[in-house]
Amino acid sequence: MFFNIICFALVASALGCGVPAIKPQTIGSRIVNGQNAISGSWPWQVSLQLPNGFHFCGGSLINQNWVLTAAHCAVRVGNHRVILGEHDRGLNVELIQVKLVSKVITHPLYRSTTLNNDIALLKLASPVVFTPRISPVCLAPSTINILPGTRCFTTGWGRTATTTSPRILQQTGLPIMSPAVCRQIWGQSRITDAMICAGASGSSSCQGDSGGPLVCERSGVWSLVGSVSWGARTCDTSSPGVYARISQLRSWINRTIASN
Repeated sequence: MFFNIICFALVASALGCGVPAIKPQTIGSRIVNGQNAISGSWPWQVSLQLPNGFHFCGGSLINQNWVLTAAHCAVRVGNHRVILGEHDRGLNVELIQVKLVSKVITHPLYRSTTLNNDIALLKLASPVVFTPRISPVCLAPSTINILPGTRCFTTGWGRTATTTSPRILQQTGLPIMSPAVCRQIWGQSRITDAMICAGASGSSSCQGDSGGPLVCERSGVWSLVGSVSWGARTCDTSSPGVYARISQLRSWINRTIASN
């Protein structure tokens, strides 16, 4: 077991991103109506917390110094913390890393009224140390083409019912929905090119999952295609969730990291 983890870690290190040292369980999983994730199997997942430990949003580790989350999470320097390597929020024995945020950069075209361009980049106050349980996800390239129906995954500690938040990281598989079908459901003007829809298949992201990852796998490598943005207020599992589309925002992400 330990040998296998080390081998996976070496592969992930060689590729640089998107290869968990601990393989996730991707068969039969469905956050509302999701299932417990295998500990350490989504190593880019972060928890954004208040100083008292209250979890309010998710995020994705994209390199040693940067985390991507939702702009509407409104992360503040000096007040909020980034927790990496967490699985069971009720345990105090996990080998987590706690980072402060030195800079928050919100997409300049983000609009709180429409949630368009709903991403923010968090620069960490000190670099992350990669481990088998903490490693970055790849960013979807601007040229990616994800076919509707492709089964991807989202994870988080958001509500699993209208009043319940889990201790253990949840995961669910969701089919990607075409923009045309999503616009039929949510309205033509609400779904922009900077959004990608997934779900309406019996499970859903919910409050507390915001900013967390929507990832798709190809040839064993996971790429971040979306960041949890918005959906039905009731977390209705028959409605698609809406995510910030990483491929559309990739050039801004690259420029921002390069210049900061």
